[in-house]
Amino acid sequence: MKVEQMYTSCLAQGAYYIESNGEVAIIDPLREVDQYIEMANDRNATIKYVFETHFHADFVSGHIDLAKKTGATIVYGPTTMKTGFDFVSAKDGQEFSLGDVTIKLLHTPGHTMESSCYLLIDEHDKPTSLFTGDTLFIGDVGRPDLAQKVIPDLTQEKLAGYLFDSLRNKIMPLDDAIIVYPGHGAGSACGKMMSDETTDTLGHQKETNYALRADMTKEEFIEAILTGLTPPPGYFPQNVMLNIQGYESIDTVVKKGTRALSVSAFEKAIEDHCPILIDSRSPQTFATGFIEGSYNIGIDGSFANWVGTTIVDTTTPLLIIADDGREEEVATRLARIGFDNTLGYLKGGIDAWRAAGKEIETIMSLSAEEVAAITDKSVVNILDVRKESEFNSEHIEGAINAPLDYLDESISLVDKEKTYYTHCRSGYRSMVFVSILRAKGYKHLIDIKGGFNALKATGKFKITEYVAPTTLL
Repeated sequence: MKVEQMYTSCLAQGAYYIESNGEVAIIDPLREVDQYIEMANDRNATIKYVFETHFHADFVSGHIDLAKKTGATIVYGPTTMKTGFDFVSAKDGQEFSLGDVTIKLLHTPGHTMESSCYLLIDEHDKPTSLFTGDTLFIGDVGRPDLAQKVIPDLTQEKLAGYLFDSLRNKIMPLDDAIIVYPGHGAGSACGKMMSDETTDTLGHQKETNYALRADMTKEEFIEAILTGLTPPPGYFPQNVMLNIQGYESIDTVVKKGTRALSVSAFEKAIEDHCPILIDSRSPQTFATGFIEGSYNIGIDGSFANWVGTTIVDTTTPLLIIADDGREEEVATRLARIGFDNTLGYLKGGIDAWRAAGKEIETIMSLSAEEVAAITDKSVVNILDVRKESEFNSEHIEGAINAPLDYLDESISLVDKEKTYYTHCRSGYRSMVFVSILRAKGYKHLIDIKGGFNALKATGKFKITEYVAPTTLL
């Protein structure tokens, strides 16, 4: 028996490959499915099942393409959803034979109503692993508010109550030695305080996970799990519907997105489709020269998350500017979150644009030392685009918090006529923010290289740190 976690850091997502005696099950596959097919073929194995823990919101699953290419059966937990594809709606406790092992579905509603975990039972009839999807994470549990977007009569309080019962009745009674394999890790928006670890024993989670505290009442659980929830990214409901209704093959989507467009064809596409230009180069490379209106969302970062968070509408037409040879990677990672309307990329990149004599824009990007020198002589507006929680932890005294996560609200904090020195933690998000506002007509934003880390390292800025409230006894 083989169990392999296939973890994708940019989505903080875990897919799983389980093989026994020539038969394979894939749990929660990414949309690009050839990797699973190649792995099975290399081992002379056949993919028999595609197990889905729920209808995902944060990425488009590969269940449909994988089933079409291999003949595998798609399995969900109990659900009344009408889908655009054939699948088995399994009953709670239903078992599936895979080679010499058994996979048992445990219906665990709470994150969503169909949410289920899969218990792996070895050839000696011993439960060994639990694939928990978004029901149980390492250090956290799934947020209970996403399904409201799909099933309006649900409330997050009801879902949180269901999740409490699922954890206590289905998961916590299992053996402490069972290995927990979650659907996500730190960085995912499907939970609020996930660990950087991507696997653990159930026993250790019972000891350390706040949501599994044995003496916690249902009311305490509901309050704890709902406290601190922030609005989910706006593209989540669209991904859910793609996963329910079906989608175009990723092969077709990527082929369309990797059409090489000459400078003139690129200009024509801009004129005809009014797309958003995604420039996926590194922030500092982007700053030295880019096409007017481009959004800089670097491929070497949480690319898909920030595309989805800042653009939201997955039907938006997109054009790509990328480093040579990375165009397919960009188109694939856009398709992972349902951005299927990519029209192609600029052949030759920004160099071809320059060579054609086209206008190039730049963004001023200063080092932390340069900003410190300016602040020695005058008062400046510091714009901190990190999450509110990061800002509250520590920030430059007097800085304005305008989180990139909530771009529409944050834009309202910026005066088009004023100059702002903009930073995040290390420099990735600030260039996303500055480039998008530049595309919207905000011309006076200056990026700070290295972000807050660099500013703090200079020792020349007063830092306001979080102070925990004291309790009077």
